[in-house]
Amino acid sequence: MKRHLPAPLIAPRLFVLCLALLLCLPGACQRAYAQDESSAQELPQSRDDAWWTGPMMASSAETLPPGHVLLEPYLYDVASRGSDSFASRTYMNYGVANNFTMGIIPVFGYNRVSNAPNSSGVQVGDVTVQAQYRLRQFHEGSWLPTVAINVQETFPSGKYDRLGNHAANGMGSGAYTTTIGIDTQTYLWMPNGRILRVRFNVAASFSSHADVEGVSVYGTDAHFRGHARPGNNVFANAAAEYSLTRNWVLALDVVYSHNSSTRVNGQEYANGDPFPPDVALGAKSNRYMGFAPAVEYNWSPNIGLLLGVRIIPSGNRTTSSITPALALNYVH
Repeated sequence: MKRHLPAPLIAPRLFVLCLALLLCLPGACQRAYAQDESSAQELPQSRDDAWWTGPMMASSAETLPPGHVLLEPYLYDVASRGSDSFASRTYMNYGVANNFTMGIIPVFGYNRVSNAPNSSGVQVGDVTVQAQYRLRQFHEGSWLPTVAINVQETFPSGKYDRLGNHAANGMGSGAYTTTIGIDTQTYLWMPNGRILRVRFNVAASFSSHADVEGVSVYGTDAHFRGHARPGNNVFANAAAEYSLTRNWVLALDVVYSHNSSTRVNGQEYANGDPFPPDVALGAKSNRYMGFAPAVEYNWSPNIGLLLGVRIIPSGNRTTSSITPALALNYVH
């Protein structure tokens, strides 16, 4: 009989294994795209010769120069058993001052589900406003990375309750969510002279409660009245990008997420009389490990395209999902 690791040991060991895969990426790339001996003897690649779009998930620790903008729309499909969640998420950032960038992230989506009505149309999700302040910047010859603090506030603009017969219209949480994170980025020169750009980000999110009435994203029915509070979240993301050529980049994200229990409290009402719900509501805590390989193609230092897929295996109260994504990155 096979031995299974206790759940608390799976995540850290898998995280270490995925980090090891990140470190093996450059060697694998070099073998897959072998260059001739003369190119192998080239001088170390300059950072000006490496163009980047960014990995699929890890955000940059850099900030925009004052007056400059970044636009990065994502199109993706969160595909799991019995459902597809098609969505767009667009990052719109503006350089406000030296070392300080602000932005907004609108979300739109459409849910297709089995054995139930699909979304009645494209829905608006919760919108996020973010601010990032760079604490220090990477300099060649120093081991210290670029470091930034990132603060986000998500506003409950998406539908989440009173969904009636179209539960798939739920694209929001109904709660205000504050996220505080630390982003880091550094550059490593591999033995063949090519650049490996590495990011490591950590973040924590905290949500307020949401008043809930009727059918909602929290699994309540038409007779429910009460409130819900999404669980806090802790998130870590390690990513590496290997500059295969000036235009082509291979990228890989490794992510870990832990969500605390979501609590739902309230009563059912029939003919004006309250009574407890028939089933326990809310969701227990869960965690997952995932990874997201991607390919980047950059036409110039200012515009590039990313094609990737995020893969989350099932386990630890998490449903498996595969999320193909396409993103266009433009900086001006």
